Amino acid sequence: MPEEKPPAPPPEPQKIDVIFRGGSVTAIGVVLAFSLGFLNNWASQPGTWIPEDLAAVFLIGGGIVFQVWALAGMLSPTSLEGAVYRRIVRTFMIGLILVSVGVLVAIAGDALGYSRIWFKQ
Repeated sequence: MPEEKPPAPPPEPQKIDVIFRGGSVTAIGVVLAFSLGFLNNWASQPGTWIPEDLAAVFLIGGGIVFQVWALAGMLSPTSLEGAVYRRIVRTFMIGLILVSVGVLVAIAGDALGYSRIWFKQ
């Protein structure tokens, strides 16, 4: 009977350098702080809110949720694995895009003055 070989060990997952991951944590934290700062500043402006503002708030708030989720994932030791790291970066990019679109919606609404056109203040 031929001698059976033991199964080969699974390949080691690709690892991300700790320093590189540290830079990613910093970048995500800075962008998250700016996102929270914009929302705080915009929400504390005087004036009445109209239903159209809710679209921007929803986009910005949803984006912030994705950014916090990415930051929490990046702080996990498993984020040093290449596949996990790439998934976390995709999550962060979704959050960044949502916040960016929300900010553009808020700025466009103010620039176009939809509140003055549709609602008398």
